[in-house]
Amino acid sequence: MLGPTAGGAALARDSVSLAHEDVWRALAEIPDPEIPVISIVDLGVVKEIRVEGERVEIDFTPTFMGCPALETMRVQMESAVRALGAEPDVRVVLDGSWSTDRISPEGREKLRAAGFAPPALRSAGTPTLIQLERGAFQCPWCGSPDTRLDNVFGPTPCRSLRYCHACRQPFEQFKTI
Repeated sequence: MLGPTAGGAALARDSVSLAHEDVWRALAEIPDPEIPVISIVDLGVVKEIRVEGERVEIDFTPTFMGCPALETMRVQMESAVRALGAEPDVRVVLDGSWSTDRISPEGREKLRAAGFAPPALRSAGTPTLIQLERGAFQCPWCGSPDTRLDNVFGPTPCRSLRYCHACRQPFEQFKTI
């Protein structure tokens, strides 16, 4: 792979100079297949990156078991690593489950800006069904807490459907997982 020099000429970049930050930046450009406003890095599915010479190992955990986007994410990560001039080894890790606490603050804001209500942090406590029905979940469109749960079952296992009484907009609420 070629990299720039101070004089503008290109130098061959050896694999030893590939840094973890290069890989993280490349993966941060990959959109989530289901919700493309957020990257797989902001979503928190990338658990660990190891750079060993010309080989880059990536461990990632899907948002839920049986996620239909596993293969798509794996292929996209492999392509991003190859574009850096390295050989990828992307592994699905199921021994530590993903949680919504792994979504970055930037990712939460991107979700909100796209009309998805981000999940509450688990440190604030896992919500019960009663809390989901009556909790003050803010509308991502107008910010009003005057919302109601329409359906605990949304388009994916990690989302529910809500309605805002203030702006009369439906929206998806990420469940705290």
